[in-house]
Amino acid sequence: MSLLESTRPTVTAETPAWMRLKSAVTAFRALQQKDGALADGADRPLATRLLSEVRDEVRALVPALPHDAAYLTALDADLAAWAVSGFDVPDFRVSLAAFNPQRDRVDGLRHLVLFPMTTQNGSSDRLLEALLVDVIWPDFIDALERDAYTNPLFVPIRFVDFTGGYDTNSAVLFPETVAMKELIPFTWGAIFQDREAARFRRVLAAAAEITKLDLPADARRLLEDQALTERAFVLWDLVHDRTHMRGDLPFDPFMIKQRMPYFLYSLEELRCDLTAYREAVRLVRSDGTDEVTRDHARLAQYTILFDRIFRFPLTGSRVRNYDGLGGQLLFAWLHQHHVLHWTDTSLAIDWEQLPDTVVALSDAINDLYWASIDRPKTAHWLAAYDLVRATLTPNPASRWARGLPDEILAGAPKGFTDSVLDDEFPLSMFYDALGKKLRPTIESTEGITATTV
Repeated sequence: MSLLESTRPTVTAETPAWMRLKSAVTAFRALQQKDGALADGADRPLATRLLSEVRDEVRALVPALPHDAAYLTALDADLAAWAVSGFDVPDFRVSLAAFNPQRDRVDGLRHLVLFPMTTQNGSSDRLLEALLVDVIWPDFIDALERDAYTNPLFVPIRFVDFTGGYDTNSAVLFPETVAMKELIPFTWGAIFQDREAARFRRVLAAAAEITKLDLPADARRLLEDQALTERAFVLWDLVHDRTHMRGDLPFDPFMIKQRMPYFLYSLEELRCDLTAYREAVRLVRSDGTDEVTRDHARLAQYTILFDRIFRFPLTGSRVRNYDGLGGQLLFAWLHQHHVLHWTDTSLAIDWEQLPDTVVALSDAINDLYWASIDRPKTAHWLAAYDLVRATLTPNPASRWARGLPDEILAGAPKGFTDSVLDDEFPLSMFYDALGKKLRPTIESTEGITATTV
């Protein structure tokens, strides 16, 4: 069977083997403890029987998923080794190394994914998870990735079915969340564009109604078309993901194993989003852009803008909410540059001036990064704080806003970080009021997919 032929779904959410597999995995999860091992006092004969059922159903599905044959074979061996270990802390390095969805980015290609794993923004417990997913890889994305935005690790996907760890807010499938006793090189990262698109559409519809925002015709198209919105999100994330490794970076772009004030994470994530935005603007304005790409680039600008200013600030707690802070910063920047207006309890946006004003904020963050290459770490932190507080009002109790004392300024970086309040930049009165009406809609998107929007 050719790879193209294998994209025709032969395994669905209603396939008996998948349904039996999902049921066995769900039952097995109830026997696990936080680290993935079998819980003390768990029924071991039942665990053995359930894992045997899982292995049987995985083997039954191999012929329908020939592109995953190497992975599914390695998976069977890892499952067998786990049972032999007595269901100790799981180690699925071998099967993880054999799973390489980035090698076959073909639109509609279906994968079975099964690992003991945590789920980001979902569960911190390392439980067994099973998923059916489809790759989203339209022709215009293929051309952009090949010619302009090389990103060989990026895999956009769509839910077909899943177990409990993904009946949450988790919208990513990352190899680093898989149970393994030693790290291996990570060669891919997957994002559920259907979940991102579905929650965006629900939240934007509610936010526009609450704020009386008159949406442009293109933005209304996103509300009406799930698949179109998914493709716009693919473009956004294609550029965002690669931006973490590109630019004048004064520090490890992923900030791995670094402890720093959370507003630094805010600026990094916002930098990547605004880079995606400015590239979308460039694609729209370029004479060399084909019409399909230009259309999706125009739509991607709306997804970035509205997700950032509506959903991000009101999602999650106010404890070091770095994504929320980035959304607050973008909203306030647009307001203070007279592009966004909240007048007579109605929101209005100057659509003509919007692109260049958003790009100007991107420029400001890029300038901060460029200058900070020559700065000590804590001096960069202070400069970043100044950039944020030039637009957002700090908490009245902020030590940073009053000026850190000399003993902290002359001391270790830990003192700087410890002095940052959990909510260093509280929500404005606008967001306090909006949150009372919009948060129920945001909370309703937990577990959302393209079929439940």
